[in-house]
Amino acid sequence: MSLETSFERVSLPLEYPFTISRGTQTAAELVTVEIEDDAGNVGIGGAGPSAHYGETAATVEAVLPDLLAVVEEVGDPHALERIERRMRHTIERNPAARCAVSIALHDLAAKQLEVPLYRYWGLDPTDTVESSYTIGIDDTETMREKTEEAVERGYGTLKVKLGTDRDEEIVRTIREVAPDVRLYVDANEAWTPREAVSMIDSLVEYDLEFVEQPVAAENPEGLRYVYERAALPIAADESCITLEDIPQIADRCDIANLKLMKCGGLREALRMIHTARAHGLQVMCGCMSESNASIAGAAHLAPLLDYADLDGSLLLAEDVYDGVGMPGGRIDLASLERNGTGAVPE
Repeated sequence: MSLETSFERVSLPLEYPFTISRGTQTAAELVTVEIEDDAGNVGIGGAGPSAHYGETAATVEAVLPDLLAVVEEVGDPHALERIERRMRHTIERNPAARCAVSIALHDLAAKQLEVPLYRYWGLDPTDTVESSYTIGIDDTETMREKTEEAVERGYGTLKVKLGTDRDEEIVRTIREVAPDVRLYVDANEAWTPREAVSMIDSLVEYDLEFVEQPVAAENPEGLRYVYERAALPIAADESCITLEDIPQIADRCDIANLKLMKCGGLREALRMIHTARAHGLQVMCGCMSESNASIAGAAHLAPLLDYADLDGSLLLAEDVYDGVGMPGGRIDLASLERNGTGAVPE
């Protein structure tokens, strides 16, 4: 078997400017990967790199030729262990670049067997979770309007970005607009440990599911301090990057939030999920600003999750790929009629 590979850089505008405590984004700079076999089956994957973790679209482009050379040399998309090991040996870092290749390989392998990816893994497509839809930081009135629109679109789970000097006002406003949605908040490392405990105390009355990454990842003892005193469950995101982080956060949070672009691919994500379970943690899968080239792959993890935040493609003004249906955030694997991840060019 021979495989042909290619990649392309794309810039996709977001529907609205997206602000978190670290800055504002107006477009997603992505790289898509295609791997084609002799029979014309094409595996699709995508990289949504984050500068916060040292990657950009340019760095992804720079290392993909070496990673794809490994794929072409092995020549078998089912040899996932061998390819993963050799890719990591070739390029130790750059997880988003390796992730794009991982997703494309899984897509192609499942297409060759003529099954959707969830079936390739033996998962139940009816046992999924609902993805949240994220409300980024803005002036309070604009956040109110975005929340009203999200509710009108049918989203039943919202995630709200915090890290301002009016965080309680924001949450109060969101709850007034959306009294019945499942709601959680994400500070993206913005608070000190003492601020976090105090803020969480003030937010309890708003019926939140949990608080994500309240303190800096570089302060593990601060995360423990918050976890031991917080009146709400704590999720670790920036503190949870790779498999090796799971044991380190197990006594510092309730929920491990993994992301494909942080960990380097779908096989590593599966390992992280099972390791988190073994440590008594709940599991969430999040995303960066991404297209369905990668979100479609992550969606097939849904039967293994407690929470999902896979709205990366939903936040785009337009996408170049279609993927797994998410009406109102509901990850609808059961209705998927395509093999592989379900990602196809629009």
